[in-house]
Amino acid sequence: MRLTDAGAKSVSLDEIDLYGTELYRSGDPHAAWRTLRETAPVWRQEAPDGTPFWSVTRYRDVVDILRDTRRFSSEHSTMLSVLQRDTAAGQAIHLMDPPRHGQVRGATISALSMRVMRRHEPKIRERVAKLVAGAIADGQADMAKLVTMLPMLVAGELMGIPQDQWTEAAHWTVASMAPEDPAFSIGDEAATLRAAHVFLFSMFIELIQDRRESPGTDDLISLLLGMEVDGRPATDEEVLVNCYAFIMGANPTIPQASSHLVLTMAENPDLWRRVREADRSTLPLTLEETLRWSSPVNHLLRRTTQEVELGGHVIPEGGLVAAWIGSANRDEEIFADPYTFDPVRTPNQHVAFGFGSHRCIGNSPAQTGVQLLLEELVEQVESFELTGEPRHLGSNFLNGITHLPVTLHPNGG
Repeated sequence: MRLTDAGAKSVSLDEIDLYGTELYRSGDPHAAWRTLRETAPVWRQEAPDGTPFWSVTRYRDVVDILRDTRRFSSEHSTMLSVLQRDTAAGQAIHLMDPPRHGQVRGATISALSMRVMRRHEPKIRERVAKLVAGAIADGQADMAKLVTMLPMLVAGELMGIPQDQWTEAAHWTVASMAPEDPAFSIGDEAATLRAAHVFLFSMFIELIQDRRESPGTDDLISLLLGMEVDGRPATDEEVLVNCYAFIMGANPTIPQASSHLVLTMAENPDLWRRVREADRSTLPLTLEETLRWSSPVNHLLRRTTQEVELGGHVIPEGGLVAAWIGSANRDEEIFADPYTFDPVRTPNQHVAFGFGSHRCIGNSPAQTGVQLLLEELVEQVESFELTGEPRHLGSNFLNGITHLPVTLHPNGG
């Protein structure tokens, strides 16, 4: 989506459709979210199949919903595109409520910790540096395509995925989250989903079998095979759906935040100059602002476990509530001048990784990947030049870019 300055815009409520994907490909969700925060912070809409859902757009309401796992359950679905019960509900880490959620999280978090990331950082930095140098050498690069590889460069080994499968794994992961987008579609939405699922599940079934025969020690698949759920060993099905859940969680943040970072700096040369000339100690602040600014995941879906009164609305038991992350990260009550990218913004209480017990378990790899890319861009790139029109992802779940043609001008070039 376009990260516009919606500060002076308003939209008629009759015109707002947060479900349709075209809004995110070519429209301005920020204007719609701002209108809802001001006039209808809890807003009922029906999906095309008639299923109602309630949108929550203010920061404090979003945080309250994500932290309240007792009344707002994840054990149904976390995406508007899956309004009916997800087939992995109650088994995959993102589709579990406490205490079972904690069992899977506790068994696997060591593989994705910042301590592990620091140990692997030299190797990851070398890969990221090569990616940036290659883009410079090519003259013109499609950065949106290049950065789809970043999650695998950062976490492919940690997950236990062989390097020769990284490219296809990255492609089909995003395709499974945005099957209707032309960049990934191979016919219709159902055909694209089938192809994505066949590749990803076949890959993981083979890797699970390999790990059973030759167990590893600290890769994610080996840890999943060794975990217990409700006091018993995890089944192969539970391991499989969690392998899928982890790769789905690994892919959105790094490439989407990275693409928006490059686009923002290309459109604002003075801002990029400011970032380059600042003390390197401020780059972690720029990383956090990149995450707030891009908000790679637009929303998280929850299902009420009881009747809930929210903002003057009564939501029935079993009601579906979309907590809009992208809107919360532009809330004027929390963020001063929220439509400005401030590379040294502090404090910065963004919720790009969610909030509460379900805060993204892959936040350390994601932060590492974007941070290292930012550092290498600062070291190697003097300026960015857009050489074509960016194309934005048609998805109400991911805030992505599918085409970003740029020339990267080298430092001293």
